[in-house]
Amino acid sequence: MGTRHDSIGIKQVIPYEWMRKAASLALAGLPPKEIRQELHAALALEGKQVQSGERSAWTRTFLVNNLMAIWSSPDTELSSFRDIALDLLRAYPDQAIAIHWAMISAAYPFWFNTARQTGRLLNLQTQVTQAQVVSRLKEQYGDRQTVSRYARFVVRSFVDWRALKDATTTGCYEKANPLTVADHEVAALLLHAALLASPEGKAPLGVLLGSPAFFPFHLPALRGENLRGRAGCLKIVRYGLDDELLTLTA
Repeated sequence: MGTRHDSIGIKQVIPYEWMRKAASLALAGLPPKEIRQELHAALALEGKQVQSGERSAWTRTFLVNNLMAIWSSPDTELSSFRDIALDLLRAYPDQAIAIHWAMISAAYPFWFNTARQTGRLLNLQTQVTQAQVVSRLKEQYGDRQTVSRYARFVVRSFVDWRALKDATTTGCYEKANPLTVADHEVAALLLHAALLASPEGKAPLGVLLGSPAFFPFHLPALRGENLRGRAGCLKIVRYGLDDELLTLTA
C-alpha cells in the first residue's frame, strides 16, 4: 500500500459531475478502454475547466487518469471495494456524494488527508485558508512544491462538491451544511475508506466515526454489530471495557 499512500496523484480539480459520469459508465458495464474514450470525448465536447490548445489536452488527460484510477481501473487492492461502492450507488442513489467521497479517499489518500486537515481546522475556527491546510499537509508529506500546488486542486474540489463554500474574504473557505448519512452500509463504506487511506489499516471505531476527514457529513452512531456485512473486508476487535478496533483483513 506504500506507493498509494506516499503519492499525491491529484493534478487537477476533480469536479463532482465528472465523478458521477465516470461511475455511471462503470455501472453500465463498459470496459475501461471505452470508459476512457467516453470521458475524453465528453470533456472535449463540453470544454469545461479546460483551456484551449495543447494545455487543454493535458488537463483532460490528468482528469481522465484520476477518474479511471477511482472508478474504472483502481489498484488491485481496491477492486472489491470499488465493486461494493458501485452496488451502493445502485441501492442508495440519494447518498451518492458520500459514496464518491469514500471511493476517492481510498484511491487517493492525499484527498483524505487534505480533508482531515481541513476538518481539524474547521473544528477550531469558522474559516480556513489554503495556506493553513498546506502548512499542515507539509508536516506529513514534506515541504514539496507539489504539496502546495495539488492541495489547491483538492480544496477547490471540495468547493465544487459543496463540502466547502467560498467565504466573503478571498482565499478563505467556510464549512457547508453537513449531509446526513442515514444508511449504515454507506457509513460503513466511509469507515472502510478511512482504513484504506491509512498505511496502518486500523483505528478505533470511535476515532473513525469522529474523523475530521468526514467534515462534510453527519454519520450515524455505529457499533461493531452494524458492520457484520463487511466481515470479509473488516475485522472488529474488542478491547478495554467497551471499545472496538476496526482493522482491514489480510
